[in-house]
Amino acid sequence: MTSDSHTASSSRRKSASSTPNRPGVPATPSAQTLHQYQAALQLMQTAKYEKAIVAFDKLIATATPEIAERCKMYLSACHRQKDRGKLSFDSLEERYDYAISLLNRDYFEEAREQFHEILAEQPEADYAHYGLAVLAAVTGQTEECLESLSQAIARNERNRLQARTDSDFQAMLEDPRFTELLYPEIS
Repeated sequence: MTSDSHTASSSRRKSASSTPNRPGVPATPSAQTLHQYQAALQLMQTAKYEKAIVAFDKLIATATPEIAERCKMYLSACHRQKDRGKLSFDSLEERYDYAISLLNRDYFEEAREQFHEILAEQPEADYAHYGLAVLAAVTGQTEECLESLSQAIARNERNRLQARTDSDFQAMLEDPRFTELLYPEIS
């Protein structure tokens, strides 16, 4: 009798674990669901929060309860990260200071975005053009450096004097176009 009860209880366990917890949703995730889940996680890990939110939202309706619960947790984290990523500045100069701090920490693309944000609001902001020139110089983009520095000097002559002593332009010193830009009276 004990062997019969053992067999009956083990078969009950098997049938209980294979029944879906929600109508229409399988108890084990499909390969497609797992692939979509991994893709959503990848989006979140690469800070593409908007896309990750959409992906997790789609998964919640069709995923197993365990995965749906995880999706809800990650969805909440994505919303927090997205909201945290919104920077606000009281002035363009404050945004510039932030861009320079990014540049100093070698976050070049983020710094470039901030300089472009400044120029989108105020195209004549000579300091943003100067910042882009510095960024281009330290990243080895000679043409961009010369163009941005020309723009900065055209808007404010003091940028020419500042560039003469700025060590960030060290890599540009051998370029004759750079010298002509900084010392036009000699040429």
